[in-house]
Amino acid sequence: MGVRRGARELALQALFFADIQPHARHTAVELFRGHYITDEACLPFFDTLTLGVLDHLEEIDAAIASRSKNWKVYRMSSVDRNALRVGVFEIMFLEDVPDKVAINEAIEIGKHFGTAESGAFINGILDAVSADNS
Repeated sequence: MGVRRGARELALQALFFADIQPHARHTAVELFRGHYITDEACLPFFDTLTLGVLDHLEEIDAAIASRSKNWKVYRMSSVDRNALRVGVFEIMFLEDVPDKVAINEAIEIGKHFGTAESGAFINGILDAVSADNS
């Protein structure tokens, strides 16, 4: 597994953990970072992803909500919601990550940690974000 894939998986897990403590998300991510990251090579990209998602959370969730039919962001599974958040952050704010890479990574990570339907769900929303962001 590459460093960026590892950082993305860890970011998903940290953001999942942070969802449990919505009033202390930054603290939850720091706690996760301090206890569960053993590969220091992942830290720079992990920090970029987690801090970026948290700093732009309202804008990211609005982008997801506006492209999600019949699903409120808070009602999505935490895995799908946070895979989408990471993917949307990469599409909207990271110029060095091609949209197709961000989408494929989010789909694969969503399928790995989520359900059989996670990949298609994530793909549909991220494709729409990418198309509107072009």
